[in-house]
Amino acid sequence: MRSIFFRIGRTVALFCVILAVGTGPVVAQSPDQPQFLNEDGLPTLAPLLDKITPAVVNISVESRQTAEMNPLFSDPFFRRFFDMPQAPQVPAPRRQMSAGSGVIVDAEKGYVLTNHHVIDNGDRIVITLKDRRRFDAELVGSDPGTDIALLQIDADNLTALELGDSDRLKVGDYVLAIGNPFGLGQTVTSGIVSALGRSGLSVGGYEDFIQTDASINPGNSGGALTAFDGRLIGINTAIIAPSGGNVGIGFAVPANMARAVMDQLIEYGEVRRGRLGVVIQDFTPDLAEALDIDTGTGAVVTQVEPGSPAEEAGLQPGDLIVSVDGQAVAGSADLRSQIGLKRVGTEIGLEIIRDGSTITINATLREGGTVAAAGDHRFDRLAGAELRNLQPGDPDFGELEGVLVTRMDPGSRAERSGLEAGDIILAVNRSPVSSVTGLRRELSRAEGALALTVQRGPARIFLVMR
Repeated sequence: MRSIFFRIGRTVALFCVILAVGTGPVVAQSPDQPQFLNEDGLPTLAPLLDKITPAVVNISVESRQTAEMNPLFSDPFFRRFFDMPQAPQVPAPRRQMSAGSGVIVDAEKGYVLTNHHVIDNGDRIVITLKDRRRFDAELVGSDPGTDIALLQIDADNLTALELGDSDRLKVGDYVLAIGNPFGLGQTVTSGIVSALGRSGLSVGGYEDFIQTDASINPGNSGGALTAFDGRLIGINTAIIAPSGGNVGIGFAVPANMARAVMDQLIEYGEVRRGRLGVVIQDFTPDLAEALDIDTGTGAVVTQVEPGSPAEEAGLQPGDLIVSVDGQAVAGSADLRSQIGLKRVGTEIGLEIIRDGSTITINATLREGGTVAAAGDHRFDRLAGAELRNLQPGDPDFGELEGVLVTRMDPGSRAERSGLEAGDIILAVNRSPVSSVTGLRRELSRAEGALALTVQRGPARIFLVMR
């Protein structure tokens, strides 16, 4: 049976989800969880839900989808043969409606957290409160990398959820999921935290998911995952579903990650990620033996970009990064997420193991993607692309000279320009490049549009970036 990973998108076809744990037992709560009893002395969560459900909203998104036209209709010979008008009529765009969920996190300012994929490409966003009031929402900002978006409504008498500390979660903690499945209206489910720190569920992105045994259904995307103290500890985002059905494996963006993204969206309207300038890989038992390191987890530095904050801080290939600002690093994806959520200009403390010794070094993060240079906006056109020199084991190594695109931030400027992971950049404005350093040099010389010569599989193509 094939497993399918669904981002809980906003249309029913996307099967976007909310964490709605089916029938997790509520009676056997841990001693530090609140105990609610109804008039008959039976366990109930109704008093808690009365307080938190008004903060969860339904989101309706209206977008326009261009209708496709058969290419034959544009062929003059075809039109003459069938006695059709010579000027083809372009079909009018079709309106498309979709639904999702959101969480009010600031009652005074009307801020509402949801998923990026819920509101992506929406022309009009309408929020419906539990008391049936409806408001047009303004998009404050959105971050495809974490799948978080922030909306704002102008409304009085709102109820907001306090953001909890998702770093304190433990597997087995009870949780509640609230959202708008299938557009039915507000629905509450319960369950437990099944796992923490999940990643690698999609290509690219910054992932540190909370996994829960929630019942996931279309329309729950962007809804609330709360602890039994009523605090928001996650934004429900995705599911794994064999053959498209729910099997109780749902994922939520942790509240701490959502908070970091929200703060930057409020301040800048976008997320400005810091850059360290290293290529890393997971620390495995084989690497532990090869490097003679006796430790559990971390990320191994395989390449340091010349002139980067990493090089200036003294990082070297072979260093094992085990923590950032005192927070342990579980692997390369975890390190990438930790760095990617820190602001430009932030000074971080890296604990590393080198030649069997543990040392701490400090680095100040800069702006942009791997090839970005501080203060030079000409590099922004490749922001979001991670690049490195070709090395043994890469396809075309020894046959081509160029720079390999190893990963692409979803929704980044580089991706929107057509660059893809696996591409090999051969030249900039017809000037060959054989290394990241050479690419940096040619980018600094480029004025106006960039014409990249790119090897993509067996084909050689040109991409123009403005």
